[in-house]
Amino acid sequence: MVFSSIFFIFIFLPVTLALYYLVPVKLRDVVLLLMSLVFYAWGEPVYVILMVLSIMFNYVMGLQIDLRQETGNADRARFFLIAAVAVDLGLLGIFKYYGFIVENLNHIPFINIPEHQLGLPIGISFYTFQTLSYIIDVYRKKIKAQRSILLLGVYITMFPQLIAGPIVQYGDIERQLYDRNISREHFAEGVRIFIKGLAKKVLLANEAGRVFDILSGGSTDELSVLSAWMIAVAFTFQIYFDFSGYSDMAIGLGKMLGFDFKINFDHPYMSTSATEFWRRWHISLGSWFRDYVYIPLGGSFCPPKRHIFNMMVVWMLTGLWHGASWNFVFWGLYYGILLTFEKYVLFKNPERHYPSVLLHVYAMLAAMIGWVFFSITDMSKAFRIIGIMFGGGAHPLTDNAGLYYLMSMSLLWAVMIIASTDTFSMLEKKLEERNTRPAVYVTAAFYSLLLLASLADLVNDTYNPFLYFRF
Repeated sequence: MVFSSIFFIFIFLPVTLALYYLVPVKLRDVVLLLMSLVFYAWGEPVYVILMVLSIMFNYVMGLQIDLRQETGNADRARFFLIAAVAVDLGLLGIFKYYGFIVENLNHIPFINIPEHQLGLPIGISFYTFQTLSYIIDVYRKKIKAQRSILLLGVYITMFPQLIAGPIVQYGDIERQLYDRNISREHFAEGVRIFIKGLAKKVLLANEAGRVFDILSGGSTDELSVLSAWMIAVAFTFQIYFDFSGYSDMAIGLGKMLGFDFKINFDHPYMSTSATEFWRRWHISLGSWFRDYVYIPLGGSFCPPKRHIFNMMVVWMLTGLWHGASWNFVFWGLYYGILLTFEKYVLFKNPERHYPSVLLHVYAMLAAMIGWVFFSITDMSKAFRIIGIMFGGGAHPLTDNAGLYYLMSMSLLWAVMIIASTDTFSMLEKKLEERNTRPAVYVTAAFYSLLLLASLADLVNDTYNPFLYFRF
């Protein structure tokens, strides 16, 4: 089940909200847990058992770690921590990386391990990182172990962020599990954020994705320079509006239920460096790797060689987290090298200033090249597309397909460019500050039109993929 579906919007969500607000307050957590499990089981009925076992296991491990910490038995606490991390990562490794590991081992002479295709539980990368953050923070004494298995289950399975994030660390919503912001204003804000995310996904991401699928699906022999660039541009917009749209919908749904999740995107395409880009893109993932990998390795408070090593480890793992394929590993290392270059070469001298326009062009070029590696699993094809983008080979400058999608969607490309900036949010903020009746009417009309246009598109179109569901 996806948020951008008629069934979710008109059946699952209204039923869930009705039950959530009609039952006594003490039963709301039961409703939320049960409906979250139904939401997950809708597409993964078998793996809901894995989800329940994961909740029970991490509940027991958290209590054991907390108990050993209280009694001063550090060795036993460390044992339970290692056991919990090993099991959580082991399950992720088995379901997500087993085939990738076996496939590569079988390239070694005299090794022939039978390959078995395991179905990938949807969202396993996201909820595994949430359980890990909970267990590690209990061990670090940053939080107390949750005594209620119901509330821990709500944290792990909460359907707004269960399948594709944002990655919510337990410490960020621990208080909200007991005391939520339930008000009409908070609910209305959630509805607006949800509609904005839905429009991003349906009206923008899907259109860009359709262009990407068509142009990237053929042979590179037939590509022109323009079409190669259109592939990069289309995916650049698709993945941003797809994932930021999903994150907006998740944050909006959270507010409807009384929860406040942190923002996951902060207009990353306004960045002037790859480093800034990753402070603005998928913020919850960057924060997770910073808190649980980068800083424990030593962070930046170490000699340059060690710091570079730390960065490369983090970015290799970031790439692998996205998928069990060499293109994701390469994509991660690509950013590791790029961020190292920026820190130790490009921006080493703080007194040296570059034109902001030039820096912005550089950051967007770096992002688009990275997205080609991310989106094309065939590494040789990805390199060929990038080569064609920059004039490599005997390829024409333009072709009919490239010109068609450039010109016929010119207005939509312009909207995507503007929507990638903070223009709309600034206009909305100004309207809210005025707080006049006309401003309220304009805002209401705008969101009503977005919702109607999105629903009309959903009714008439069957193309509605979610990229991050595979992660």
